[in-house]
Amino acid sequence: MLQIGDLAPDFCLFNQKEKKVCLKDFENKSLILYFYPKNNTSGCTQEAVEFNDLKEDFNQLGIEIVGISADLVKSHAQFAKKLGLEFFLLSDEEKNVLKAYHAWQLKKLYGKEYMGIVRTTYFISPQKTILNIWNKVRAKGHAKKVLDWAIENKALLL
Repeated sequence: MLQIGDLAPDFCLFNQKEKKVCLKDFENKSLILYFYPKNNTSGCTQEAVEFNDLKEDFNQLGIEIVGISADLVKSHAQFAKKLGLEFFLLSDEEKNVLKAYHAWQLKKLYGKEYMGIVRTTYFISPQKTILNIWNKVRAKGHAKKVLDWAIENKALLL
């Protein structure tokens, strides 16, 4: 499991505009990397909209937002357009980044076990170290909690 203080695992994935986005592209910026299960589901829609609504507040602190799921690039494009999202959604069809960040886990539903994406958020510093981790996130109000944490810990973000 990744811990606070660890170096964030590197990645390069395609976004909703079919452009490759890598961790190194966020040089000198803090990054919110949030993993979510599926486009167009109620919780994932709520979480994306809340992050989008607070995007300017995050940007004023030098923080970028990136969402990652296993959905196809085309699905991300439709989801981003439908919601007017102004941040990158990255497609991890192979689930390599999901696994590196421990967001691909054993889940249980109605007594059945299966592998799936556990809603997880990482706050990554400009030096690419992990400053905070939120596991098993509840979508409603999560973006505001992350923003509040960023404001309270502004000194860490430099």
